[in-house]
Amino acid sequence: MPSFTSALILPTPNSAPNAVLNTASTLLLGELLVALAKVSEADVQKALGIQRDLAMSNPTRIGALLLRLGAVSEEVCLGALSMQTGMPLLASSAIESEKNTVEPPEAAAVEAALAVCSLPAGYFSTVNAVPWLMADNQSTVYLMAADVMDASLAEQAAEAFSGYAVQLVLARAQDIEHFGGILTHLTAHLAAQKRGGASNANSSSALYLREMAEEAPIIELVNNVLAQAVDEGASDVHIEPAERNFEVRYRIDGVLQTRMQRPRDRFEAVASRVKLIAGLDIAERRLPQDGRVTTRVSGMALDIRVSTLPGVHGESIVMRLLPKERGDLSLDSLGLEPDHLQSLRSLLQQPNGLVLVTGPTGSGKSTTLYSALAQANDRRLKIVTVEDPVEYRMSGVTQIQTHAEIGYTFARALRSILRHDPDVIMIGEIRDRETAEIAIQSALTGHLVLATLHTNDAPSAFTRMLEMGIEPFLLATSVRAVMAQRLVRKILPAKSAEMAEDALNTGVSEAFTELKNRFPASFSQPSKVRAPNAGMADAVAYKGRMGIYELLTVTPAVQDAILHQASAVEIARIARSDVHANSTPYRTLREDGLIKAWHGKTGIDEVLRVAGEAGEA
Repeated sequence: MPSFTSALILPTPNSAPNAVLNTASTLLLGELLVALAKVSEADVQKALGIQRDLAMSNPTRIGALLLRLGAVSEEVCLGALSMQTGMPLLASSAIESEKNTVEPPEAAAVEAALAVCSLPAGYFSTVNAVPWLMADNQSTVYLMAADVMDASLAEQAAEAFSGYAVQLVLARAQDIEHFGGILTHLTAHLAAQKRGGASNANSSSALYLREMAEEAPIIELVNNVLAQAVDEGASDVHIEPAERNFEVRYRIDGVLQTRMQRPRDRFEAVASRVKLIAGLDIAERRLPQDGRVTTRVSGMALDIRVSTLPGVHGESIVMRLLPKERGDLSLDSLGLEPDHLQSLRSLLQQPNGLVLVTGPTGSGKSTTLYSALAQANDRRLKIVTVEDPVEYRMSGVTQIQTHAEIGYTFARALRSILRHDPDVIMIGEIRDRETAEIAIQSALTGHLVLATLHTNDAPSAFTRMLEMGIEPFLLATSVRAVMAQRLVRKILPAKSAEMAEDALNTGVSEAFTELKNRFPASFSQPSKVRAPNAGMADAVAYKGRMGIYELLTVTPAVQDAILHQASAVEIARIARSDVHANSTPYRTLREDGLIKAWHGKTGIDEVLRVAGEAGEA
């Protein structure tokens, strides 16, 4: 990988303070990164200590060590290096373009450089470098390499391309590897083909897989995949093999985006590296596995949940990134409309009862529950949680991790909790009848219980609990409210434009008219409906996410429907028509999303993508 003094495309060095820019060339790389506030002084000193220890046996540049420590991402390091040396960066589709960049080469450009080179084509593969000659600039040969600071490489290149100017280019390790594959193909490197065959022959060996996983280029590639994911705000990393290559995709704001494609023969090493750090069996490729690792990436402490799933082309790997610390865990940050926010705060002040939060995986349920606990945590209450896993650490709260493999289940943990005099209990997920029964009994015996459940909407929570075997009268008397939720992306004002009301399609316009009659307070301001600018991709027009919610308060009319085991559709109809003094009028996820779209917080198409064309009810 770019030894770090190599490849990294940094987010806008041009936005750095002028004082830093003016002195960048006089600073050492570690000093420059500290000056840019991209890394701490302690991390630099730690890397320098390791560098001194390796000086005799394995000299390593400071940038590579900072990357391996998880203190900085490759993009950040490369950007600083570009500022320091003035070398251009290889433009990448995953990074916003910089002023000092060079476009990536086509295969023909690499072939053109080989044609004017006096050295054997195989030389560049041995030094992990790629030359190219652009059709519109026949006087300059560009050269990216794993270590562009190697003086001997520059000398060799100058001799090999006599009569041409040689411009060294900073590039990410993944780019060097990608274009190195093109170079290998062009030169028909037989030795590389033989090595590939040997790798296939040995791929079944656990020892061989471990050796591949511990190679420096593989370590740095996996570290950089994680670092880039953190820098881009991804929640999940997907590594998916195909017949001829494998793909790395990031889930950003709930949408998967492809970030990298690599030759299939590198997949086993990358998969083995991920499994190794997650404590999984690297030789087992026939069965699904789950593991986890706590690490530091780009200066952020993370819990990473790793899951592997065997497929026809190899194991699909998903890594869920869970920051150990959350900046803002308040109800105000969730995106609740004022009426929902007021109702939820009122529910959290109740001395007992069960409040359910429902939705699919990844809909923000845990964040809502943590924010609710932060609201309730006034240090006068005993708060206990039972989770699998404990996603975020909270001060003043007793958090319990279940371990099903040793029989420490949700139900068993809850029985123990009740002997610890809790005031508020949070249950990570109600998965079975036993857990549901204990949650309800706890709510009936003077505890406020917050729990999650997997259903598509709020009314379905009651039918789900009834299907588990819960008695209707217990359900009707214990549940205070159910809140369903989804996450929609926030639209960027700078990348979108307001829409005139007469430009809305008929269905949306009619929905707004109905909502204005039912929720006049939410439509007291003029329309600010926005849509992405013409021709602009969604990934550019949206950034960040907020919740859309469906709050169903259990009123006497809803209680009666539960006692009669009414369907979810019937409960929704009753909740919609029941205007109770102490409850918020019921609206669907789609309707709540449209209210947010009216205020310009998200787009109509985004609401319909997440909540559907028609309301759940």
